Amino acid sequence: MLSPPLKYDLWPFVLGRDPSKFEQQPRACAGMGSIVPMTVTTQTEQTPGLRRMAILLFSDDRSTRDAVRLGVGNRPAPDVEVQRWHECATAPGVQLAVAEDEYDLLILDGEAQPYGGLGLCRQLKNEVYRCPPVLVLTGRAQDGWLAAWSQAEGAVPHPLDPAALAAAVARLAPR
Repeated sequence: MLSPPLKYDLWPFVLGRDPSKFEQQPRACAGMGSIVPMTVTTQTEQTPGLRRMAILLFSDDRSTRDAVRLGVGNRPAPDVEVQRWHECATAPGVQLAVAEDEYDLLILDGEAQPYGGLGLCRQLKNEVYRCPPVLVLTGRAQDGWLAAWSQAEGAVPHPLDPAALAAAVARLAPR
C-alpha cells in the first residue's frame, strides 16, 4: 500500500514544480519518470452556505470520464461546488479508493467493461458502511430498473446530457 506523500517531500522540487501549486494545477506530463496525479483539487474561497463535494468518477472509457467532468463542471448549482475529482478506470481501483478516502458522491459508468458500474454499485451499497450516494450512468433511458436494482440514488442515461448530469449531482450533494 502506498503512503501519501509527506508535506516536505522533495520530489516536486526534483521535477521542477512548486509543491504549493501541484495539487491546484495538475499537468499532463509525458516522458519517463513523470508523475500525473489522479486526484484534482480546485482552489476555492470560503463562502457561507456553499456545499462542497468530493466526487469519485469511475469509467473505463476516458472520453466518458471527460464528458462527465465537463458536463458537471465546477459549479453544478449556485450553492454546490465540486472541490475534488478522483478518477478510476477499474473496479478494484474504486474499491480501494472508497476504502482509503471519503467521497460525497460516486459516479459509476454502467457501461464499463469488464465490470460495470451497476454491479459495482450494488456491491458497494451492500459491503461499505455508510456508502456515499451513487449516480449511475446507464446505457439507455429504459435501464432505470437496473439503476433501482443496483440501489443507486440517481441515474443519467447515455448519451450524456450536461444539464441532466449537473442537476443530478446538485440533487445528490450533501446538505
